[in-house]
Amino acid sequence: MENLHVSDNKRYLMKGSETFFWLADTGWLIFGNISEEEAYNYLKNRADKGFNVIQAVLVYSTKELESVNKMYWGGADRINDEEYWQHVERIIKMADKLGLYMALLPSWGSLLKNNLITSENVLVYGRFLAERLEKYSNIIWVLGGDIKADNYVEIYRKLGRYFKEKMPDKLITFHPFGRCASSMWFADDSWLDFNMFQSGHRRYDQCNLGAWDDTDNPSYYGEDNWKYVKNDYLVSNKPTLDAEPSYEWILQGLHDNTQPYWKAKQVRRYAYWSVFQGACGHTYGDNAVMQFYKEGCNGVNYGVVCEWEEALHHEGSGQMQYLKKLMESVDFINGKASDSLVVGGQREKHARIAVFAGQNFVFAYDYLGEEFELDTSDYEGRDMWWMSPVT
Repeated sequence: MENLHVSDNKRYLMKGSETFFWLADTGWLIFGNISEEEAYNYLKNRADKGFNVIQAVLVYSTKELESVNKMYWGGADRINDEEYWQHVERIIKMADKLGLYMALLPSWGSLLKNNLITSENVLVYGRFLAERLEKYSNIIWVLGGDIKADNYVEIYRKLGRYFKEKMPDKLITFHPFGRCASSMWFADDSWLDFNMFQSGHRRYDQCNLGAWDDTDNPSYYGEDNWKYVKNDYLVSNKPTLDAEPSYEWILQGLHDNTQPYWKAKQVRRYAYWSVFQGACGHTYGDNAVMQFYKEGCNGVNYGVVCEWEEALHHEGSGQMQYLKKLMESVDFINGKASDSLVVGGQREKHARIAVFAGQNFVFAYDYLGEEFELDTSDYEGRDMWWMSPVT
């Protein structure tokens, strides 16, 4: 597989001379929670459904963090376990054969919060990873891991600069805390090739829940994940994408099991909204799959409704490919958000009509299925189609 790079217009990703539409699945705990046979079944399922990237964390937990990172069912000291790293490499090779890139987090953010990774030892770990994994062309490096970088900016910068020096052919980005974006800390950093934001798992009315994952981010957009794309392009001349929107079959707000679940319809909305605003792709997630949940596992599971092998077949995961195929059917690298084509002006919240247009095409996405009027005067003589994002 070829290494990826950023397009000349700084808005999209390329694979050689071809545009690359990022369609990722969150398989955060693939290395720690399942066997290699299970990992192959998972990767094959995702490849068959059109996914081309898997987001995964190399070290999610250690013995010191067993009481903190409760989605991990192991307990071994992964950083010093040679057998584990051989296991990691075999899964990376599996993904490569299936045409999948692995977007790898060196660690979850909690390892920095708990001083297990520090400014003094981060390059020791970074050197270990570079020497071990730089030979794989299907790797993308993702720093962070559900964390605000405020107190750790220099640690991440040190690791990012080191990775870019040692592996200049690998893309590097940063996965932030919920309702935050990597551009909040690293907008102009040369080692960061593209931005990620985490629009998160909350409704418009769930800004503050009195929970550990509340944020004082003044740019709280609720469910309007397209606003992160718009803001990123104002502050950073780099591609961007939603690396963690609401997962399918996860509780709305995460913490209260009396709340409803996010379903396939909402999952699709986040994808079309952000991509039609100009995101370079999208990341899908399923609650049971991202943690590879099995019956009887203790710990935080956010209201999981089934085991991961059943969740592989949740409908939303099979519907993401239709957006990818739609984008790949046109010259999307030269398209842009085109709200001005909505006659009468853009609408708010769920009534929004997301519009993305290029010289020879216009896409319009209507979440509520309400009537709207579109100015197509520049496209006379073109065919017009209605497409169901379900099928």
